[in-house]
Parts: sequence; structure tokens; C-alpha cells
Amino acid sequence: MAGSVETNPARSALKRRHVAAATIGNALEFYDFLTYAFFSIQIGHAFFPATSAYSSLMLSLATFGAGFVTRPIGALVIGAYADRAGRKPAMMLCFVMIGCSIVVMALIPPYAKIGLAAPILAVIARMVQGFSLGGEIGSNTAYLMEAAPADKRGLIVAWQGVSQQIALVGGGLVGTLLTLTLPASALDAYGWRIAFLLGAVAVPFGLWLRSNLPETLHEPEENLIAPVAQPSRLAQAGAHWRVIVLGLAILASGTIGSYSFIYLVTYAQDTLHMPASAGFQAETVGNLASIPAMLLGGWLSDRHGRWPINVWANLTFLVMIYPVFIWVVDTRSTFALITGMTALSIAANFFAGSFYAGLAESLPKTIRGSGFGTIYSVSIAAFGGTTQLVMTWLIHATHSAMAPAWYLIGAIGIGQVALMLMRESAPVRLGRLLSPSKAASRAA
Repeated sequence: MAGSVETNPARSALKRRHVAAATIGNALEFYDFLTYAFFSIQIGHAFFPATSAYSSLMLSLATFGAGFVTRPIGALVIGAYADRAGRKPAMMLCFVMIGCSIVVMALIPPYAKIGLAAPILAVIARMVQGFSLGGEIGSNTAYLMEAAPADKRGLIVAWQGVSQQIALVGGGLVGTLLTLTLPASALDAYGWRIAFLLGAVAVPFGLWLRSNLPETLHEPEENLIAPVAQPSRLAQAGAHWRVIVLGLAILASGTIGSYSFIYLVTYAQDTLHMPASAGFQAETVGNLASIPAMLLGGWLSDRHGRWPINVWANLTFLVMIYPVFIWVVDTRSTFALITGMTALSIAANFFAGSFYAGLAESLPKTIRGSGFGTIYSVSIAAFGGTTQLVMTWLIHATHSAMAPAWYLIGAIGIGQVALMLMRESAPVRLGRLLSPSKAASRAA
């Protein structure tokens, strides 16, 4: 019986352990990649001395964006490898690459010592990180999808987003600790390098975790979508163009939302003129609160469907943006920053687990790794690497601290329309649960 595989207690326990290993490994990758955003001001001082603080920050943020340029390439190359050779070897390759690049980033001498070589090396390291993470996201999501029972895909795939939040929490805690214990001059000189080296120290642990993962590529699974006989992966992608276009729009919108929160540390210091610790605290508390929200959203989507969770959660986020920003900008208090941004972060991340599962369910297994990774990475490349630049420019051009709110409202509004056009894919709504007995009990 097909459902007996999923209800075997030993196999379920084994899968939970492997899902945990995949999640922790993914969190380490994202920590290494996103730590740069927390210290963009300090990195700008080290590698991009300029005539003004604004110019230095913009050059640093542009280098942060360089890591996004190579993410679609990594998604295509490593994603295709994952679809052909397996999820595990692809994830191992990604981890080795990002581990090497984080060490390089931590050890690059400043501009004052090696001149132009410093920013060049920083850009190269960021591009390698981006290539690696582009391949990681599709391979990891496909693994979680294929390791999950049919009626728990939303909850299990939600751990993809949760792992990113764990990475942000880790980076935020490290940043908070460093800003509270080191004077500004020490943070500029070497403090930010400590955060990178902590990520490098964790690399052997991540490799050990992933070495014990079983392969899921060739595991049988329930057909989630009607099979399409096409001669090539490109033709298969063309047959699913609607999912790809809507996925791009939704992830572009979500990317702007996510990287707006990552921008909090810089926004608090540079625009609101608040202490760096306030931005780190708001970032960390918001990310912590998002973890149970994301898991709850995934869990609810397994029971009620992806579409209602996606649409109503995103709409809640949309209507909250303006009043929260007004409160933060008017008061400029640490309490308002932490409370307001935490509320926004919960609303923004509630649908992530549900949507990730829905997008993965809507793609055939033969292009799931490369397809999901490419959709995600193209959206990230176009908007993740530019969100901080655009917001900094908008604030500079309008002289208004509310500029990020208007940019965010426009982006989330577009995502809302795309979410409403996305088709339902949850097995509970389509009547495709693996176990007939579970389906009968739900119907009753």
C-alpha cells in the first residue's frame, strides 16, 4: 500500500532527523551569505573609502548586490546537477563553495593595505557565495519536498524559510553582541570579521551533517501534477510557464519584503539616527517571531490549502505597512522599531512555508531543483540585491524616512495580485493524499 511507507514509524523518525540536518545546513549557508548585510557600513569603510559616507555605503551595498548576480547561474548549473545526479551531492558542493568564500571574505586585507585588490577580491568572494546559494535553494527545497509525507509538505517545506530566519537570528545575535561589546572603532577595524569567521568555523559541522543525508531524487512520490511528456528540461519549463511567471512575481514581491527587514540595521543607523544595537535588536526579535509564524502557516496550509493562507496573510502584511512605518518614523524609539517591525515580519513570513510548498508541488520532479532555484534566484537577483540600494537612493532623493514604506507597498501589492492568480496545489484540497484512510477521515 502506497501510504504504508509514510506511516512506518522508523522511516518517519529517520526522515525527521534528515530534515533537521538539511535545515541546519541551509541555515549555515544563509548565515554566511547574509552576514554581509548586517555590517555593510563597516565593510564599506574597510574596502570602499570614499569622499562621503553615502558613497561608501552605496559601494558596499553594490558589492552585496554582486552576490545576487550569480545566483541564477548557480541555480541553473547546480540545480540541473541536482535534478540529474541527486540532491545530496549538489548540497555538498554548495556548502564547500560557500565555506571557502566566507573564509576569503573574512581575511581580505583592507583597502588601506592592498588598494584596489581589496574591493576586487570582495566582489569575487560575493559572486562565489551567490553562485553557491543559487544552487542550494532549489536542491534543498526539492529535498525537503521529497522527504515529506503528502499531508505534511507545507510544514516540512516551511523549514526552508525557517532555516533562513535561523540564519538571520544568528547573524543578528552576533551583530548585537559585537555592537554592545566593541567600540565603534574596533567594530570598523576587525569586529565585522569575527562574524564571518564564526560562520567559517561552522562549515565542518555542516559538511558532517550533510554527509549523512540519504538521497531523495529517485524516491517514488505521489503525482502532484499531470505529467507532461517533453524531450528536454527547457520544454518542460515551457509547459509550466504560468507557474513560473506567477512564481517570479510573488517571489520578487516577497524578496523586497524580506530584504527590507535585512535593511533595518542600516536604516536605523543611517536614516533614523538610532544606535546600531536598536536595529540589531529589531532584526533579531522580528526573525525569532517569524519562525513559529512560518511553521504555523505551513501547517495550516496542509489542512486548509495553500491559496487562502497565501492570499489572506499577504493582504494583512500589505495593510499594516503604512501605519507601522508612520509610528516608527514619528517616534524613532527603540520600542516602536522593535514592536512595529516584529509585527510586520510575522505577517510577511506567515505565508512563506505555504507558498514554498505550493510552488514546489506545482513543478515536476525532473525540473524541481533547477526550476524552483531559478525562479527564486532570478527574483532575488533582480530585487534582493537592489532593494537596499533603491531604498537608500529613495531616502537620499526624497529626504523622507517614509520612502521605504511606499516602495514596499507597491511591491507587496503586485505580489498580492499574483498570489490571487496562483492555483491551489495542496493535496488536502485536491483529494490526493497518499493514504486513503487519512483522506476518508478528513472528508468525514
